Amino acid sequence: MADKPKLLDRARDILRANYYSRRTEEVYLGWMRRFILFHGKRHPRDMGGVEVSAFLSDLTVRGDVSASTQNQAFSALLFLYAKVIGRPLTDLGPVERATRPKKVPVVLTRQEARALLGQLEGVEWIMASLLYGSGLRVLEMLRLRVKDLDFGYGQITIRDGKGGKDRVTMLPAGLVEALRRHLARRKLEFERDVQAGTASVFLPEALARKYPAAATSWIWQYVFAAAKLSRDPRSAALRRHHVDEVTVQRAVRGAALRAGIAKAVTPHVLRHSFATHLLESGSDIRTVQELLGHKDVATTMIYTHVLNKPGLSVRSPLD
Repeated sequence: MADKPKLLDRARDILRANYYSRRTEEVYLGWMRRFILFHGKRHPRDMGGVEVSAFLSDLTVRGDVSASTQNQAFSALLFLYAKVIGRPLTDLGPVERATRPKKVPVVLTRQEARALLGQLEGVEWIMASLLYGSGLRVLEMLRLRVKDLDFGYGQITIRDGKGGKDRVTMLPAGLVEALRRHLARRKLEFERDVQAGTASVFLPEALARKYPAAATSWIWQYVFAAAKLSRDPRSAALRRHHVDEVTVQRAVRGAALRAGIAKAVTPHVLRHSFATHLLESGSDIRTVQELLGHKDVATTMIYTHVLNKPGLSVRSPLD
């Protein structure tokens, strides 16, 4: 009889069976491992809510983690008990919760946004322009497939965004020609990959089973593909993945430095700027909420705190 798989191996299999992303898989397994080590390598089936509460509280008290980090650990352990152990947590004790500080997002002025983009060129310029012009998250932009760009209607469809939701946002008219030229070059690269037998792109397992030919079709290819081929860590297939997000982070930070912008600029700041500048222009907050893919309009409301004329347009006595 085959040996029973180890706990974390089973957890990995179940995460994949439930179509969790590779990043979530790695993060969840990391928290499960830390939980087990925290309690002296005791098996989770011999523990429960009390031990989970102690671990989460220790993250806050001694680890000084943020609220989002603690919530991430909690989600991983909820999955462990509900899906792997088969015993949902019902006996949680009091947990010392990390507080989520209210932060006003960093936002560029329109002049700063133009200056930053002016320091970029080629594919890096297109990617940064999409973050600012369409309000995309970095990974949403990097995971775009050819079929997600609709030039006729001037829109972009984001598939399986944050929270597993699809949404539609604008495709800036100023990017159309640059994107068309980029896709023409990408198609030539794709055709070379077809000849070399390396044109198969990653697809979620359910799609790969339902449409086996889709992985080698043009419309499913990544818009922003990596320069080099790489091995898929799950299937070991040699294929062309999308550009690494570190590449985008370095490009945007470098452009901000060259433009002399005295702010802590990350790619996400371009998304913040997209939302703020739309609101400044008089766009309805519900429309901006839809474009950003926020579940709650309260999340979008934070951008009203950084408008040029917040609140009731109160003027400083110095002015």
